Amino acid sequence: MKLLEPGAYTDPAMLPKELARIFGRSWQFAGALEDLAAPGCFLSCEVAGEPVVVVNEERRLRAFSAVCRHRAGRVAGGKGCARALRCAYHGWTYGLDGRLLGAPEMPDLDRSQVCLPEFRAEAFGPFVFVCLDADVPGIADSFDPVGADPLVARTTGWRCFRRHDYLLACDWKVYVDNYLEGYHIPVAHPELNRQIDYGAYRVETFRRVSRQHAPVKAADTLYHRDLGAGQEPEARYWWMFPNLMLNLYPDHVQLNAVLPEGPGRCRVRFEWFVPEPPPADWEARFAANFAFSDAVQAEDIELCEAVQKGLGSRTYTDPRICEARENGVAHFHGLWREAMGRGPSEPAG
Repeated sequence: MKLLEPGAYTDPAMLPKELARIFGRSWQFAGALEDLAAPGCFLSCEVAGEPVVVVNEERRLRAFSAVCRHRAGRVAGGKGCARALRCAYHGWTYGLDGRLLGAPEMPDLDRSQVCLPEFRAEAFGPFVFVCLDADVPGIADSFDPVGADPLVARTTGWRCFRRHDYLLACDWKVYVDNYLEGYHIPVAHPELNRQIDYGAYRVETFRRVSRQHAPVKAADTLYHRDLGAGQEPEARYWWMFPNLMLNLYPDHVQLNAVLPEGPGRCRVRFEWFVPEPPPADWEARFAANFAFSDAVQAEDIELCEAVQKGLGSRTYTDPRICEARENGVAHFHGLWREAMGRGPSEPAG
């Protein structure tokens, strides 16, 4: 498999195409299902540059454009509960079914002809996803076989414990590439390397997802604590095309969403989900887990930002791959080319 050429990461014209062809045609993480627990609850997000509001409308998840049909004001922001969605600009109000309910000082407007465009929304475990494209397969098919993983299935009903964002000066694909291979672990992550059995580390690819197996090497590591009967002594990492990661541990799951912030910039959103109620000592355990995760992220941020600069080098023209360790990267690049409408060897620029 030929890797993406540097221009795929450095050309400012690439991102608008990716937003339309990739992010606009895939399931994107919107938020925690717990925030939509009751009728009238809503949360707002952005998908492929589109402001979106997801609502619990009579115990049914529905997603709409959050852009008012009047003059493009915003009908919802943040999260909360309400009987209607009200534009913060001129006060137009919409029902939780998207229909226009009121437009001040416009008595002749036929409100029946005005409604918020609707998108697709689905729950997956404790998460909510939105897709802008009506033709994309549903969550179960798009994420197959993630839903069959016992460590994923048990997260239904879990709640979000913490959120944390990292801002990186690199293209979103640089971060995804880095996530999808363990080749750099012995060199760049000495503490992580101490905790896992790198020799047994492997990546298994499926249609649109991949799974990294990271067997635990020592019984006193963070990853090996509190294993229940039948649980494997390993951390498992699922990646779902194009930008979502589920990091599964015995006592929690960590979700990462890689969000483009512009050419050469991205935001990586971390959310930690735990059972309800969480273990009694979870605050202390989380502090240790976060400190470890944050240290690994600091190492990865330095790597990714250096790679982004390196991709702009006039001398870097022929990327190479370690087939034994970077098959997950090659899999991602193949899916990217497919989504962007390019053949396996066609230039990305």
